[in-house]
Amino acid sequence: MSSKSPFAAPGFAAPTRNSGPRKSLGQHFLADSRTAGRILDAADLSPTDLIVEIGPGRGVLTKRLVGQVRRVVAVELDGALAAALPERLEDPANLTCVEADARDVDLAELIAPDTSYKVVANLPYYAANPIVRRLLESPPKPELLVVMVQQEVAKNMVAKPGDMGILSVATQFYAKAKMVCSVPPKSFRPPPKVTSAVVRLEVLPRPPVEVDSEAGFFQVVRAGFAAPRKQIRNSLSHGLHIGPSEGGHVLEQAGIDATRRPQTLDIEEWASVYRACSKVLPTGWRGE
Repeated sequence: MSSKSPFAAPGFAAPTRNSGPRKSLGQHFLADSRTAGRILDAADLSPTDLIVEIGPGRGVLTKRLVGQVRRVVAVELDGALAAALPERLEDPANLTCVEADARDVDLAELIAPDTSYKVVANLPYYAANPIVRRLLESPPKPELLVVMVQQEVAKNMVAKPGDMGILSVATQFYAKAKMVCSVPPKSFRPPPKVTSAVVRLEVLPRPPVEVDSEAGFFQVVRAGFAAPRKQIRNSLSHGLHIGPSEGGHVLEQAGIDATRRPQTLDIEEWASVYRACSKVLPTGWRGE
C-alpha cells in the first residue's frame, strides 16, 4: 500500500487495565442503543456472517453481534479493553478479541483465505482514513463496511459531482457509498466535540472505470485537486508540473471543459483525463 494513497503512526504505550477513555486513542464509546441498531441494520446481518469489528470498546455493538452472527473478530488497540471484553460479555464462544492496531493488522492471519466477511466499526477520528484505506485497497477485502466517522468525512465519502474531493473519488472507486445516519455527540461517552455519521460502503467487485494503472489514475486525481478552487486546467497543470497549454491539451483530448472546477468531475471523467494523460504527455510523466 503506497504512502501516496488517495486516502490521507506511531505506536502507543499499553494502557493500564482499569483505564477509562483514553484521549490519545480518540476513545468515545457508543452509548446509544438506537444508533447501535441502525448500524447493525445497515450491515444486513445473517447467522452465517463473519464480522470484523474494529474498535469494540466496551462492547455495545459486540454484545449484539455475537448473538446474531457466526463469528466476531474484534480488533482493539487498547490492551485493557481487549483483555476485558470477553469477560464483560460472558466469554461467548464465537468471539475472538485481538489486541492490534487496525491500521496495520494482518487480516489474512485472522481470516481464512477466500472467506467472505463484513466490517463494523466505530472508528477513532484520527485513524478513520488510513483504516478505511487499508480495508478498501488491500486483500482480503470485505464485502461490506459499516463505519462510524466524523460527519464531514462521511459527507465527503458519499459526495456527488459538484462537491467531490480526493476522498470522494477514492472511496467511490472501490465502493458504493451511502450515508446511513448522523450521530450527535450525546450518543457517546464521553461526548466528542463534533457530530459523527454512519456510512455504508458496499465494496465493488471491480472499479466502476477501467484504467491500466490504479496508481497512475490516482496520481492524476491528486494532481487535479492540487488547487481545487482553480479551473481544472490550472489545477491539473500545477499538480503534474506541466504547462497550462499541455494541461489544456490533455483536457481537450479527454472531452472535458478546461474551465470547470475539479470537484465537478465524476469518476468516469477522471478516468478520461488519466487516459488522455497517458496518450498525450511525454513518456515518464508518472515519474517512473
